[in-house]
Amino acid sequence: MNNYGTLLVVDDNAAILTALRYCLEGTFERIITLERPEEILKTMAQEAVDLVLLDMNFTLGVNSGQEGLMWLRTIRKHHAEVPVVLLTAYADVQLAVRGLKSGAADFIVKPWDNDELVRKLKDVLELQTEIVTLDEVESDHIRRAIDRCHGNLSKAADMLGITRQTLYNKMKRLS
Repeated sequence: MNNYGTLLVVDDNAAILTALRYCLEGTFERIITLERPEEILKTMAQEAVDLVLLDMNFTLGVNSGQEGLMWLRTIRKHHAEVPVVLLTAYADVQLAVRGLKSGAADFIVKPWDNDELVRKLKDVLELQTEIVTLDEVESDHIRRAIDRCHGNLSKAADMLGITRQTLYNKMKRLS
């Protein structure tokens, strides 16, 4: 039963798009494929997308992953609630870490294992539907603010709009 909503797949290789469509059509209600990343925002404005599977490289001969990271940030800026899974043939640990730090939900390497791909995509969507407590949300938000401020609690408190003492109290309560 394909009850996992709408998947948007963006890859410049038509053969990859076809293979992914065949692999995933039993899992998703709808699969939208794009060969040009420039069409992502327009498509997402017109369609209710539940998950994006995004290639990392779109220019022939370029395999740095920078294009994918740029499009990931663009999607996250305009559609923060939609998870993005990165897809690349040129995987390295540093690229995966940069992608995850930029907001990717997961990272898949070509060639992929079909069962593993389906499992990872399902896991990402199922995590989206989990209900987390307010304490968990607050704790995560505080941790990200502190990370962004490189451990400077005064800056993190300012970023969060609270006093440093309030931040200390929240950290103590949530730990």
